[in-house]
Amino acid sequence: MSESYRLSCGVRQGGLTSPDLFNVYMNDLIEELSGTAVGLRLGDRYVNNLSYADDMVLLSPSIKGIRRLLAICEKYAREHNLVYNAKKTEMLIFRSGRGPRNVPPVWLGGQIVRIVESFRYLGHMLTSDMKDDADIDRQRRALSVVGNMIARRFFKANAQTKVHLFRTYCQSFYTCQLWTRYTRRSLDGIRVQYNNIFRQLMGLAPHCSASGMFTEARLDTFNAIQRKRIAGFLSRVGTCTNSIIKELYNRLYATSVYKKWMQIAA
Repeated sequence: MSESYRLSCGVRQGGLTSPDLFNVYMNDLIEELSGTAVGLRLGDRYVNNLSYADDMVLLSPSIKGIRRLLAICEKYAREHNLVYNAKKTEMLIFRSGRGPRNVPPVWLGGQIVRIVESFRYLGHMLTSDMKDDADIDRQRRALSVVGNMIARRFFKANAQTKVHLFRTYCQSFYTCQLWTRYTRRSLDGIRVQYNNIFRQLMGLAPHCSASGMFTEARLDTFNAIQRKRIAGFLSRVGTCTNSIIKELYNRLYATSVYKKWMQIAA
């Protein structure tokens, strides 16, 4: 145990103790926000903030609620020598075919918070219309870049190496288990891209059988990957001890999301 000392310039980037120190520093703010009867009603509790490292999302069904939550954050910032960057703060309004078009402004640090139609949160694209086409397109473009890079740099490698590279870099499809609202065109686009990247990498004919080439290489097709991601996600959510996730899981079977998952898995 060392003598106590004061941190005057934040926590160390990449330090082992930094996440714990930051959690301690921000815990009072999270508790104050969570103790406010503002936000989305979930069972007998209100959910109004989701925090991951230094990234915080505030949730409210009304502008009045968002203003109140922001006021709590600003008060905490003044008391703890924090400064919010209003230029990096954005507001996304989820609309399900209806909702107000003229939204009153929300202020942070004397600046108006910008309203956006899409936002990338923890790597996943969220949009105001609650559709997944934008995130699917993001994944398709990323797949095209990495697939073409592998095909160009390793065109002389043996087949086993190419299959290993394809499995490692072209099968991640981060958060694809969350895709439930999309056009058929978007999903077909990324599936065709997935197939064509493998054909290009292996030097196969443009119109050869996709199922045949993946079976021969002992690789999953795009549809198989999506089904496995959904099954694994449901398994992890079902065993999670987080109270918010447990409550959502208990309500899952009555939602359109679960029905879509069952259609994909069928």
